[in-house]
Amino acid sequence: VQLQASGGGLVHPGGSLRLSCAASGRVSDYYAIGWFRQAPGKEREGVSCITTVDDTPSYVDSVKGRFAISRDNVNNTVYLQMTNLKPEDTAVYYCTAPCGLKYYPGATYHLSQETLVTVSS
Repeated sequence: VQLQASGGGLVHPGGSLRLSCAASGRVSDYYAIGWFRQAPGKEREGVSCITTVDDTPSYVDSVKGRFAISRDNVNNTVYLQMTNLKPEDTAVYYCTAPCGLKYYPGATYHLSQETLVTVSS
């Protein structure tokens, strides 16, 4: 599977952004697809995932109530709608398959190119 992410940018605190991940290939081979992020000086972490079987979402605690993941099965695209953004959301974001809320450095992931989200006043 190949993943192409887009939608990052600079936004003020409290603002919104929507990330998109266009997937090609057999996404259904993976239980879940979603997003990792890595902030400067920090480890990569899972942000949000959505299952490919029934579109069940999951979120890391720090984004619950602010981020929403969704999937367009016709266009094979996954979205991450981010609202009420905070400076601590600043990171490079990666679309990933498979997806989990914990990143395992030794595991095999298909990652998109990075898309930078900067939240700053």
